[in-house]
Amino acid sequence: MRMVRVAVLAVIAVAVGGAAYVYRDDVAQKLGLGAFASAAEKGGASPAASAQPQGRRGRANPGGPVPVVVTKVAKKALPIVIEAVGTVQAIASIQIKARIDSQIMRVAVEEGALVKEGDLLFELDSRTLRAQLGQIEAQIRKDQAQVAQAKRDVARYEELLSKNAGTVVNRDTAQTALKAAEAQLEADEANKASILTLISYTEIRAPVSGRIGSISSKAGTVVRVGDNTAASALATINQVDPIYVVFAVPQVFLPDIRAAMAKGEVKVVAIVDDNRKPPGSIAFLENTVDPLTGTVTAKARINNANEVLWPGQFVKVEVELGIEPDAIAVPGPAIQLGPQGPYLFVVKDGVAELRNVVVKRTQNGESVIGKGLEGGEQVVTDGQLRLVNGANVGIRPATPETPATAAAPPRG
Repeated sequence: MRMVRVAVLAVIAVAVGGAAYVYRDDVAQKLGLGAFASAAEKGGASPAASAQPQGRRGRANPGGPVPVVVTKVAKKALPIVIEAVGTVQAIASIQIKARIDSQIMRVAVEEGALVKEGDLLFELDSRTLRAQLGQIEAQIRKDQAQVAQAKRDVARYEELLSKNAGTVVNRDTAQTALKAAEAQLEADEANKASILTLISYTEIRAPVSGRIGSISSKAGTVVRVGDNTAASALATINQVDPIYVVFAVPQVFLPDIRAAMAKGEVKVVAIVDDNRKPPGSIAFLENTVDPLTGTVTAKARINNANEVLWPGQFVKVEVELGIEPDAIAVPGPAIQLGPQGPYLFVVKDGVAELRNVVVKRTQNGESVIGKGLEGGEQVVTDGQLRLVNGANVGIRPATPETPATAAAPPRG
């Protein structure tokens, strides 16, 4: 019975296969495979391949001409500007400390005040020193009287000796007493000068003009010279007008900066914001290049009467080295970075050409090209991400930038 079933199934399979072979064309046509079959029999390409758009056959343009925005490059005069980030630094930052052991009697300045050189800041207790000064002045008057008496004695003994009524010994003794009295007077006058110096230390005055910081010690505080703690400084004065802006520039610009400084002042602008750009000039170049960063430190001296700049503040710095009369500059977005360095696309006769360039500097959103581009050429500024060398392009007009997305309403 089992053998009969196998034989029946074999007969059915042979019948179905024969029918499929006989009616194969009709079945293929109904399934949409007829063209493929005929093409396969003829050994040609498939209809899908032959129907592919011409623009998609090329390797460089799989989707037809690439729409791009271009701009024409023109030579123009541009300032040679080096951009950097600087830190504002006070020209002088002086800690005010006591020079004698005493007690603060009066604080003559407010915290954060603008002081001038010589202004009284602190007054210390000077009563003991002034008493010592009185003693020294009395001793000096005594010494002056003794000197006058010794001079009279010398004159008297000189007169007696000239009349053979005196002796040489008495005259020499009188001269010795005179010299001793004069030496004592000089010593007491030196002591007076020392006491006056100590008394001057009881009036602490501003060594420079500037802005004073917080005052840690108030009236009644005892100050000591040997105190080396952080609180030993009574206050700190920062000289803020003029003021320094310290910044670092790459070492490749060092020869240009030095050459410009040799000709005169090198202009520097410290940019706080669009409305505050105080000018100045380079005052100092460090005498060595930092081997870790490859930069050299420079200091710009800037007038700061209105105190736009504040010590410790970060600002943008622009150093102007002169004017380049025939500079070739392209918008910043035109420059791309690749394995071989910076490059851009130049459009000629509707075809994009990849061009490696040398960027000398970047300023105000433009890249100044040193090599690889000529004036009058068209460069791609938008759409270059879809380009390859030799791609067909279609130039489209520039569109305004999309406005920023509105801020989401506050939650809660």
